[in-house]
Amino acid sequence: MIDVSSGLPPLTWLRAFEESARHLNFTRAANELGLTQSAVSQHVRNLEAFLGRDLFVRKTRVLELTEDGANYLPSIREAFALIASGTRAFIGSPSGEIVRLQCNMAFAVFWLTPRLHRLYAKHPWLVLDIVTPIWDPERHASQAAMEIRFGRPEEMPESAERLTSDSFFPVCTPGYQGGDVDLGDAVLFDCAGTTGTWDAWYQAQGEEFSRSGHVNLTSTYVISVNAALSDAGVAMAHDTLVSDLLAKGHLVRPFSAAAPLAEGYYLFPPSPHALTPAREAFLNWLREETDGVDIETGL
Repeated sequence: MIDVSSGLPPLTWLRAFEESARHLNFTRAANELGLTQSAVSQHVRNLEAFLGRDLFVRKTRVLELTEDGANYLPSIREAFALIASGTRAFIGSPSGEIVRLQCNMAFAVFWLTPRLHRLYAKHPWLVLDIVTPIWDPERHASQAAMEIRFGRPEEMPESAERLTSDSFFPVCTPGYQGGDVDLGDAVLFDCAGTTGTWDAWYQAQGEEFSRSGHVNLTSTYVISVNAALSDAGVAMAHDTLVSDLLAKGHLVRPFSAAAPLAEGYYLFPPSPHALTPAREAFLNWLREETDGVDIETGL
């Protein structure tokens, strides 16, 4: 029997609410917590009964926060962040020097790692733990201190900071097809699930793409861009990923035409309560590195 006079609901109920609010789905929250969907749903119902008000509008496949739920959520998140911060300080772990970063794989390979020498020149004591999920980044996001995710503005929460605004265009090695690229005969590569496709590139020029059934698809730009680097064909890419490779002459743009990319790379920063010396140092460095590279902050 829960004593409502204490004003403090069980932690399991609050955790179920916070995870469900982040995923807007009981099943995904259950996967994150290692519980069954019915258990998470019941925890949330118990919390709603405790509070005397609904926190979610339940629809067929998704949840929506009610006004009460949206007002209650920030307090719960701040409370969890404060508990985590206090625990780190109490146990005296080296987490103040470690940053667990969940990062888009292509961003990590082509943009972040080539610049890490500058990070360590400035902060040699800092330690990174970089995780790069390709699909369903929400599943592991709670385990990271911060995240860099690729996607469209409408997919991002208001707290996300847009780091890049790119154009997309074809790239290949300088010697591919003898340096005189014919797209009618070239081997083409695309990254699946993005808007910067061959078809979209042709449409931006007012032309029709006639080879839509003859494009090799990859699950990440790491594969498609590396295919181009290996002289296998022509890949569709964008500024952030290939600017260094173009500057070094490893890749070239065989055509000058480009089109604006709807997606961008977004930073999910930690809450102020969760900042450690390492997290703050990395955030400041990241913002300095991206400053002036056609940045948009926010949505």
